[in-house]
Amino acid sequence: MAPRRMETKPVIFCLKMLLLLYSFIFWVTGVVLLAVGLWWKFMLAPYMLLVSSTHSNAPYVLTGTGAAIVLFGLFGCFATCRGRPWMLNLYAVFLSLVFMAELVAGISGFVFRHEIKETFLTTYSEAVMKYDGRDDRSLAVDGVQRRLRCCGVYNYTSWFSSVSFPVSGIPTSCCVNLSDCSGADLKNTTVAAHKVYKQGCYELVTAFIESNMGIIAGVTFGIAFSQLIGMTLSCCLSRFINANQYEMV
Repeated sequence: MAPRRMETKPVIFCLKMLLLLYSFIFWVTGVVLLAVGLWWKFMLAPYMLLVSSTHSNAPYVLTGTGAAIVLFGLFGCFATCRGRPWMLNLYAVFLSLVFMAELVAGISGFVFRHEIKETFLTTYSEAVMKYDGRDDRSLAVDGVQRRLRCCGVYNYTSWFSSVSFPVSGIPTSCCVNLSDCSGADLKNTTVAAHKVYKQGCYELVTAFIESNMGIIAGVTFGIAFSQLIGMTLSCCLSRFINANQYEMV
């Protein structure tokens, strides 16, 4: 039995090192998700009003998932160092839960991407129609138009039917050159055409979603299936430790 014990010890050591490395990477993934969730909550919250008519739970889901992964990653490092089979098996169960959650999230996002675009069209059109330049949605519309250099839903003519157009014209956030864009110009439909961005915001946003959805889905599924590596390492290490303890008896 002693020679076999000597043979399993190097294997156990290698598996421990690999699982520690994996757990550290897993922990870093959790930290990134936690940071993205908090950034989404505090920095992107106004823009989310243009995607949904109600407040989105997505930042809370990301933050919660990130926090759970951070805790699971720390537990994985602890379980690996302690070398207790029941801890390693529990760690594998945690990884399987994260795997299923990420898989469901990735599939849902890919399948419902068209619904996301339709919701954005409806909500953004409503925000343009009811624009007043002061509420959260109006400020979010201004932010989108400045950042993406776009104007209106399909183009600048979307603003002609806005309740604010007779009073203030097209918002200054549509101006190509703010110093050459007066209030009178923005109220004149003929002159405004030469002063504002021509492209609509809906087209830019949906083009971004379509062009990056494959990348986002690939990264999501890649991270999800990486949990299989952790589950395999954890179960193998638990098995070898059990076998080594049995041989000692």
